[in-house]
Amino acid sequence: MKKYIPGETKEQRKARKNLAKAKKQQTTATTTLPVITESPTSNKIAFVIGNGTSRNPIALPSLRPFGKIYGCNALYRDFIPDYLVAVDTKMVLELNKAGVQHQVETWTNPNRAYSEMHGFNFFQPSKGWSSGPTALWLASDMTDYDTIYIIGFDFEGTGTLVNNIYADTQNYKASTEKATYFGNWLKQTVMTCQNNPKKRYIRVLGESFFTPPELNKLDNVENIHVRDFKKSFKI
Repeated sequence: MKKYIPGETKEQRKARKNLAKAKKQQTTATTTLPVITESPTSNKIAFVIGNGTSRNPIALPSLRPFGKIYGCNALYRDFIPDYLVAVDTKMVLELNKAGVQHQVETWTNPNRAYSEMHGFNFFQPSKGWSSGPTALWLASDMTDYDTIYIIGFDFEGTGTLVNNIYADTQNYKASTEKATYFGNWLKQTVMTCQNNPKKRYIRVLGESFFTPPELNKLDNVENIHVRDFKKSFKI
């Protein structure tokens, strides 16, 4: 039965429905998501960090004792991972200006704009994917990790708006702009997980989250709520 509130505008009704949906999803997550009771050994685990706002509750430095950390784009502004991936030209130019590639192993695609730059590692051939899925592919394809945690891969926007920790900063959209289409990110993420069936992927979910059916149907992909993730690693 539809709920009618006198005087409620169309925008208010939409916001109320979205809030109710998020609360329902959160309740489902609390009752069905697995709790990992033991932390895997450090030489078999990796963390791949996207820049969705769901990762805000996680202090990234606290993950270092448990495994290697792969990040992308502007993550370096706040935290230096073990590996950094950036494929957008403007972002690569920013990294070069800051000299980030001399502080951390940094990967990108070949580009004539970078021909005079030193210190970058280039995918051969060019991967042609977005930065986040490319970082996931790098961790999956070039290492022997058997468990990979996927953090900050939110896919959906915040409502209809941009969902990114670095929104409103250089080389990023404004937080008031429409959310970026996530279909390519999702397709590339699914492809990586499918191509590595022996690896275990665990996606960390925020308070409000979206679980794509394309990922849920994969046997080697699991979900864990950020609260349970932090408890399992005692961070």
